[in-house]
Amino acid sequence: MKINENWKIQWFEPGQDNVLEVADPDYIDHFWISAKVPGDVHSTLIEKKIIDDPFVGHNDIKCRWVEEKVWWYRTEFHFAEKIEPEERLYLIFEGLDTFATIYLNGIELGSTENMFIAHTFDVTREIRQGRNVIAVKFDPVSLRVKGKRQDFWSGFSKERIWVRKAQMNFGWDWGPRLVTVGIWQDVRLEKKRYAKLESVFARTLAIGENEATVAVDVEVDFFGPHGAFEVEVSLTYDDGRGVHEVGRNERVVQRTGLNGTSAHLILEVKEPRLWWTHDLGTSHLYRLEVTLFKDGKAIDRYEQDFGIRMLEVRRTDEQGNARFTFVLNGVELFAKGANWIPVDNFIGAAPDSRYVHLIRLARKANMNMLRVWGGGIYEKDVFYRECDRQGILVWQDFMFACALYPDFNRNFMANVREEVIQVVKRLRNYACVALWCGNNENDWIYEQMKSSGEITTPFYGEKIYHELIPQILAELDPTRLYWPSSPYGGNDHNAAEEGDRHNWQVWHGKVEPRRFGEIPRVDYSVEGVSFKNFKKDTAKFVSEFGMHAAANRYTLERNIPQGKFFWGSDEMAYRNKDYHHQKGILLMEGYTDVPHNLEEYLNFSMLTQAEGLKYGIEHYRRNKPSTSGALFWQLNDCWPGTSWSVIDYYLLPKAAYYYAKKFFHPVLYSLDHEPGEVLNVWVVNDQLEDVEDTVLLHVYDFDGKPVFFREIPVKVSANVSVRVARLTEEEILQGRSANQMVVCLRSAKGVAPDNFYYLRDQKELGLPETMLRVEADEERQCVTVFAERLARFVKIELPGEMLTFSDNYFDLLPGTSRTIQIGHLEGKKVAFDGLRVSALNASRTEYV
Repeated sequence: MKINENWKIQWFEPGQDNVLEVADPDYIDHFWISAKVPGDVHSTLIEKKIIDDPFVGHNDIKCRWVEEKVWWYRTEFHFAEKIEPEERLYLIFEGLDTFATIYLNGIELGSTENMFIAHTFDVTREIRQGRNVIAVKFDPVSLRVKGKRQDFWSGFSKERIWVRKAQMNFGWDWGPRLVTVGIWQDVRLEKKRYAKLESVFARTLAIGENEATVAVDVEVDFFGPHGAFEVEVSLTYDDGRGVHEVGRNERVVQRTGLNGTSAHLILEVKEPRLWWTHDLGTSHLYRLEVTLFKDGKAIDRYEQDFGIRMLEVRRTDEQGNARFTFVLNGVELFAKGANWIPVDNFIGAAPDSRYVHLIRLARKANMNMLRVWGGGIYEKDVFYRECDRQGILVWQDFMFACALYPDFNRNFMANVREEVIQVVKRLRNYACVALWCGNNENDWIYEQMKSSGEITTPFYGEKIYHELIPQILAELDPTRLYWPSSPYGGNDHNAAEEGDRHNWQVWHGKVEPRRFGEIPRVDYSVEGVSFKNFKKDTAKFVSEFGMHAAANRYTLERNIPQGKFFWGSDEMAYRNKDYHHQKGILLMEGYTDVPHNLEEYLNFSMLTQAEGLKYGIEHYRRNKPSTSGALFWQLNDCWPGTSWSVIDYYLLPKAAYYYAKKFFHPVLYSLDHEPGEVLNVWVVNDQLEDVEDTVLLHVYDFDGKPVFFREIPVKVSANVSVRVARLTEEEILQGRSANQMVVCLRSAKGVAPDNFYYLRDQKELGLPETMLRVEADEERQCVTVFAERLARFVKIELPGEMLTFSDNYFDLLPGTSRTIQIGHLEGKKVAFDGLRVSALNASRTEYV
């Protein structure tokens, strides 16, 4: 029974609420503010227009008062079920943010101090027949951390280290400070009889040629008289259409009695359908059902989708060289993807559809892994369910980021212990979860700042990542690699030669390589932050790297006050929460040149991000298998700002997203080239089949005249990267100027996307003016764009959220056209009012 209806909220000054009076069932709350659960206080106040939208202008500062109040939630519900002596009734809060005290019918059930986990209360005696009232009091964070030491190192906020809630609530370098409060997940009543299933752990032990072995461990919690208890476990496969193939064993069942409070069952699955990432195969899912019986009658049940798969991380190759390669069902894979942050500042109010849209966008961009970053939340179940279905692996951080955490405090450590236990039990049955990681950057940052003298304390938090978590995982989930931190490994935790790496030489200008004990250095210069530094990186696995780009025009215009939407305004600057805004300017200066107006900023920042990520990721992919993963920072945004994301807050992809569809494609034809040097043509094949094709290398001048052509027959084995040709600039230019040429790599059989290259940086190109002709067909929801001469970075814009384009931010060769399909993530018809089509070098656009 869900209790998500009829909730109301009200605020009080700390110390001014009479707790027992407000918790009393007869307290008059008629004029309180109606609220949605799941949700949060801020979202409620926005909906009721009590506060202005915090995402607009500087309104986030205007609503800071919200985090300083005491907030109460109240609801009433009707209960008419009889409770037998052998039954127990539990009131379960799936998520309380954060310091909450819970009352049922005026009786205090307990207090909570962890946003990340569920809180369960036995209310068998406290429930009433008929009307019942729940009241929840939330204390402000400032009140609960008052008197705690706040002089330990912590990025962005000092108080957050004591608070087990989303750390990004306190502000980060891509989002504002909005300290949420409220009931952010479901509330429900559950009735159990005699006993309940306490936990289920299912995992694949082995996969043979025609059989897979699955183990299931079950823990039972008893509260009634003992009897003959049994557990039945079944795995059932259904392809979603109710179709079963003749000859396959589609359902496997085992049943056994309990050994004390537990049971261990082994299921042999004949001709198993394996779970694969979407790029390697089909993400087959079985239905796992666990039923608890007493004296032959079912009394409790657990259900979840389950993927049969084996997964490991290969740390060395056959020659003993360091590697960091995920191996799925015996197949080495190159991890292609991005870092995932919370989908909204107001996490509780975010609909499930937002998760589904983002994950499906990731799949369409050929991503096979997402990293759940350690400063957000252990995501809602919808995230992991959708990753299971879409065939996307998950690198799972524990929620500790960029700070020293008080592992010397017994109460804090007890809180963290319960958190880790609950999280591991909740997530370990998802096929998508590939790795557990202890924290984000804490080991790396501590060693650097200790070496520089900026930190003089012990490594507080070390006991969490290097003792507590691995001890719990050894008991509850020994099937996955535990990685203490990200980055980690080598001489300097961010070393390229071992483990995983965060490449922040690009953008942040960090000077690499560095060794333990050396004082960190930063180079804020055009060369120091340039994305050309990616090519120096020989990392084994790159789990963070990236650069800023503006959000889309619609997103910015909607949230910047009227009259302030121009380049250089204080409101535009406020969208960027990163320190040292000059980093973005330096990056653009090196590639596009410095923007002088809004249009140039939107275009230059997006182009630089897109070309920069392409430059880096193509390099990393060419280096496989020595480099075995590239997860850029970041996929999504939590608010409408300027950040590293490739999809902005209104789910509008930036240019880099459309580039990602190509640079993450399973088959990639790429050009490794620097000005004046040899052009190396590479084929990267991530598929499990050989590629036999002809690479067509075209060189055109900007007027469309063919200058050079070469057919390169290729036969490339499965899952390898090979160089297939070497050409000189002199050979392909035929005496022409390098800054007036475009190179196009094409697949004769269409197995790889077209890939365009320019032999000089954007700012050096001698692009001619061109005219675009646009034919819009609103009925068919498509736009056709024709270019008279070469059109660089063709951009199609429409004012609206959740819009999709079959392609965008693309180049058009002279005299060619592209027809682009336009859609909406929720299937709505898109109005073409406000359609704009442009290119960097288009002097005119003609709409016909």
